[in-house]
Amino acid sequence: METAEIRRRWLRYFEQHGHAVVPSAPLIYDDPNLLFVNAGMVPFKPYLLGQQTPQWKRATSVQKCVRTGDIEEVGKTSRHGTFFQMNGNFSFGDYFKEGAITLAWGLITTPQSEGGYGLDPERIWPTVFREDDEAYAIWRDVIGIPEERITRRDEEDNYWSMGVPGPGGPSSELFYDRGPEYGAEGGPAVDEDRYMEFWNLVFMQDELSAVRSKSDFDVQGPLPAKNIDTGMGLERMACLLQGVDNLYEIDEVFPVLDRAAELTGKDYGALSQADAAHSHPDDVHLRVVADHIRSSLMLIGDGVTPGNEGRGYVLRRMLRRAVRAMRLLGYDKPALPELFPISIERMSQSYPELEADAARIKQIAYAEEEAFRRTLAQGTTILDSAVSRAKTAAGGATPSLAGDQAFALHDTYGFPIDLTLEMAAEQGVKVDEDGFRRLMTEQRERAKADAKSKKSGHADTHVWKDLRGKGATEFLAYDALDCEATVTGLVLDGTQVNELQPGQSGQVILDRTTFYAESGGQIADDGIIVTPQGRLRVRDVQRPVKGLIAHTVEALDGPVSMGDLVQAQVDSEWRVSACQAHSGTHVVHAALRQVLGPSALQSGSYNKPGYLRLDFAWNSGLSSDTRSEIEEVANLAVRQDLPVAAAYMTLPEAKDLGALALFGETYDEQVRVVEIGGEWSRELCGGTHVAHSSQVGALSLTGESSVGSGVRRLEAFVGMEALRYLAKERALVTELSQLVKAQPAELKDRVAELLERVKEAERALNQLRQQQVLAQAGSLIDQARDLNGVRFVAHDGGALDAGDVRTLALDLRGRLGDESPSVVAVTGGGERPVVVIATNDQARGRGVKAGDLVKVAAQTLGGGGGGKPDLAQGGGSDPSKRGLALEQVEQTIRDIVR
Repeated sequence: METAEIRRRWLRYFEQHGHAVVPSAPLIYDDPNLLFVNAGMVPFKPYLLGQQTPQWKRATSVQKCVRTGDIEEVGKTSRHGTFFQMNGNFSFGDYFKEGAITLAWGLITTPQSEGGYGLDPERIWPTVFREDDEAYAIWRDVIGIPEERITRRDEEDNYWSMGVPGPGGPSSELFYDRGPEYGAEGGPAVDEDRYMEFWNLVFMQDELSAVRSKSDFDVQGPLPAKNIDTGMGLERMACLLQGVDNLYEIDEVFPVLDRAAELTGKDYGALSQADAAHSHPDDVHLRVVADHIRSSLMLIGDGVTPGNEGRGYVLRRMLRRAVRAMRLLGYDKPALPELFPISIERMSQSYPELEADAARIKQIAYAEEEAFRRTLAQGTTILDSAVSRAKTAAGGATPSLAGDQAFALHDTYGFPIDLTLEMAAEQGVKVDEDGFRRLMTEQRERAKADAKSKKSGHADTHVWKDLRGKGATEFLAYDALDCEATVTGLVLDGTQVNELQPGQSGQVILDRTTFYAESGGQIADDGIIVTPQGRLRVRDVQRPVKGLIAHTVEALDGPVSMGDLVQAQVDSEWRVSACQAHSGTHVVHAALRQVLGPSALQSGSYNKPGYLRLDFAWNSGLSSDTRSEIEEVANLAVRQDLPVAAAYMTLPEAKDLGALALFGETYDEQVRVVEIGGEWSRELCGGTHVAHSSQVGALSLTGESSVGSGVRRLEAFVGMEALRYLAKERALVTELSQLVKAQPAELKDRVAELLERVKEAERALNQLRQQQVLAQAGSLIDQARDLNGVRFVAHDGGALDAGDVRTLALDLRGRLGDESPSVVAVTGGGERPVVVIATNDQARGRGVKAGDLVKVAAQTLGGGGGGKPDLAQGGGSDPSKRGLALEQVEQTIRDIVR
């Protein structure tokens, strides 16, 4: 049974049993504690924790998940994978243990011909918590499982909690006996390879007051309402129903592995048979490729783009690990164009949007591979130089590469640490991996701290949860600029207080507000809050937890106290300009897609009064004509005075309508769709907007650039800022026209003419300089020294640039001729020293090679270099060592030809 069919049967079965089918949430989820959705219950946490009231009593989903904590183990065993799908059914105060158990049993044992999975009932082994007599009795008396197949286990295996005070409860796990060929008999307590776990039923019934570890916690009492949270691993069920050993061999994964093996000429599994306990490195690399291709596909599909931080770094790392694995298998050509289409074809059976979005996905992935191929070439050269310096500095000791050098290779050039470790080891050099990890941790902690402080104002999340417990903030920003409100919370330095004094900065929670909280690329509103005794300057507005809006303020005068009746006043000019910018972003996005096509999808945006930027998936820079066309289409839409409207609907309804869901955003079941001119621009958006497109005003594109592999950025000014920008441009043109004594219409030709004159002057100067350089050659020939039959010319050219040094070296070699062995070494470069060495055929015949000599000189100069045996070039950082470098070259020649 194909994985897509397993998925369909799950949803159909539970829908038939009264469950609402809830679509999978995107892998990018609005939870500050999660990089990606990592469990099927994540979207249901607010309901399971009692923070929100669900709109259904029963629900089911197949949730996309990614876990990256053990990414280094991927491929080494058959268990570790990064992307997986979790089938879940949930009950919120409805059915409980017997309902969950009978529903599970019905689906897994019903014959396939009748819509079930058709597992053999005699091979299913349930486990229960050791104290859960109720679940034990249900399996034994209601389902009819013999007691010898029901295993009682302790807290470590069969009790669930979130690791913090809150809901918890016993669980019942289902295992399937795969047969004696997989291990020893005796049930899951004896061998969990033979007995594969595939489903976990969690019975949330307890309120935990303290959780010290997975097996050490305090139960305060029963929950007010008992809930069911189950999770069945889709990939594990696919293994069972497809009769394969592991997730790498199921129908959604193996075709990629098989194609990778075909491209590299490897026979998957053949070399591992000799040692069943350890996988052959080739098999590990093939599994890495198969896993990372699928995971990368799903991440890009949900809007992640490669980058150096957070989610983007995880994606970049997986893509590059896949490419690196293919190279280690001996495949040096671009690999992703061979593998991504296969994964798209397989995964689109369950996620058809991948096929519709294939052009964008491929564009991002292929651009990242091309960038990595360049990184490998550049990083290898830099690494070789660093390794060479480490060897020189070590003397007779074991050479070591400092952690900050490894970090610079990673952070600046994207050179992966595993590649640095491997290539350094090949040359006998250790790497300070602990130092590297420390710097990586420091960087991540800084990033997390910056993001957390921005969102929460340095307050602990429990503070916001406590305030949220008093009720949600009523959001009035769409309909008003001013409102009367009551202060329901005050936070100073992360702690709740009863009052803010003049001069203090903190956060204010109101029961209602007209201030827009930063989200969707739109920055927060500016304005003031008028209190009974003074004014608060609003500096920022955020949503630290769902449903709560926090105003970061500075108390200008008079204290503000809990319970005060205040007036929230948004700066009207600020809001108008912000609306212009946000609506302008939608206009530019629609114009972009009209000019470039539907694959040019927005992948990020930022807008503030008077300014917008828009990131979009595209592989190459835009020509000036294309930029002008986008700008014209956008301004024509502005001039047409298109109506702007917003409406609320369900997410499926919005998608059926054709509304664009933007990457990186998380949406509730009810969403807000903003239209400009009907279907001309239709996007899911929570921002503030103008009423008609003409209110955007002038729109002027100011720049287009690359911000990463396969991602471009457009920037523009809007409204009055656009007019000011154009006025500055006009003033600049006028000033330049006066400087070059030409009319504005003639300015381009006049500047081109002047530039050509400058180029001609530079060419003449270069020719004169070369003549002066070569004029020295005759006298230098007379200074040639005999080194055991090898003529050697050494010259320090002082400030000569690299091109002149090379010209002089080649000229000197030509003048020396081929009658006897000759070597020329010339240095120069001023503060950035360079060295060029040239040898003739006879010198090379005696073992004197330019590439070897230049490494000696470059190391002395504090750098590196290389080249061919007849001509090589290097450089360094210490100009005071140029003379010593020439002496070292001379001594090396003497040692070779003695």
